[in-house]
Amino acid sequence: MQIGLLTAPFRSQPLEDVIAFAGANDFDALEVASGPGARHIDIADLPESRVSEIRKLLDANGLVISSLAWYADMTDPEGRDQRMADFRLLVDAAQRLDVGVVCTLAGKPVAGKDKFQTIEEDCAIVFPPLVEYAASKGIKVALENWFATNIQGLAHFDKMFEVVPHSNFGLNFDPSHLVWQGIDYIAAVDRFANRIFHTHAKDTEVREDKLAYLGNQERGWWRYVIPGFGRVRWGEYIGALRRNGYNGVLSIEHEDGALGREEGFIKGKNYLRMFA
Repeated sequence: MQIGLLTAPFRSQPLEDVIAFAGANDFDALEVASGPGARHIDIADLPESRVSEIRKLLDANGLVISSLAWYADMTDPEGRDQRMADFRLLVDAAQRLDVGVVCTLAGKPVAGKDKFQTIEEDCAIVFPPLVEYAASKGIKVALENWFATNIQGLAHFDKMFEVVPHSNFGLNFDPSHLVWQGIDYIAAVDRFANRIFHTHAKDTEVREDKLAYLGNQERGWWRYVIPGFGRVRWGEYIGALRRNGYNGVLSIEHEDGALGREEGFIKGKNYLRMFA
């Protein structure tokens, strides 16, 4: 498997700096924060000269792009048409850069609707034409299962793929969002194996003392951490991915406030190297 990183924490720095850091520190891949006006890859302003420049920089540093990531609220009715048009630009950029996956969000529940209703009524409108456009370009669409979006639990996963069954529509699977909910992320890998196109390597620390005091309906008893500092059983998890045919990237998403940016990425990479 490849070990990569999501470039978002380097948002104040150009892509050249991120590539140099990743190459110098033995990473394999980058999940590049992209979008209209994005610093790392601006999908609305991507001339062929920039595409060529990015390719050369990646080759010189022994890196590939595992995905272009634009974590937009795809179901928000306000500005939806523009967002869908921009998503097509994201797909076009991925094709031009020979990147096979684009990552986004399943959208948040629309006002007045729960997550199941939003999937059935809004995701059913938004995603099919976008996924079909991506398929026409040879691109897969992967949704991160962030709990705040419409794919919080596995029943939401099932409903989403019932409503949008296209074979190039799947997951940027992140076990950290399932851990604190008490959902079996190993069983989820088995259940959704053919939908896992990309993975986030992020862990979750659970404070049992705070949970016992606050209760599970409150926040503050769990937080996201770098792989190896939380509850995810990485050897077992990566074994489940391998068993189910996944041999792609483990993309470190750094949201650990206890570790600096570079320090966190390097510690996470070193830990994951034991398994991948």
